[in-house]
Amino acid sequence: MNQLISTCPICDGALHVERLGCEQCDTHLEGHFSLGWIGRLNRDQLGFVELLVKNRGNINGVAADLRVAYNTARSRLDDVVAALGYAAPADTRVERRVVLDKLAAKEISVEDAMKLLKQ
Repeated sequence: MNQLISTCPICDGALHVERLGCEQCDTHLEGHFSLGWIGRLNRDQLGFVELLVKNRGNINGVAADLRVAYNTARSRLDDVVAALGYAAPADTRVERRVVLDKLAAKEISVEDAMKLLKQ
């Protein structure tokens, strides 16, 4: 059986599923089915998620399996997080640092800083 691909090999657009089949009873369903969050990941990212589950969320274990440095594995996790539409933790830290720097320079008030940090 071929592996699932989630992006079009011609234009990189998102693919959808139009037919599902049961191997046991040979029943088939036709329609327009979403791949869900899995459809947002490329093959490398799907492989990374599989290793992450295998290693029960331990990034060091994933890094060892991939034979890469911890920081490289962490960067690949950030890529998966971004592909799923979530802000990477590093992005949040940068924004917080900017707010705190503006507060320290008295460019914004404490109240404004609190509002920005709660977003």
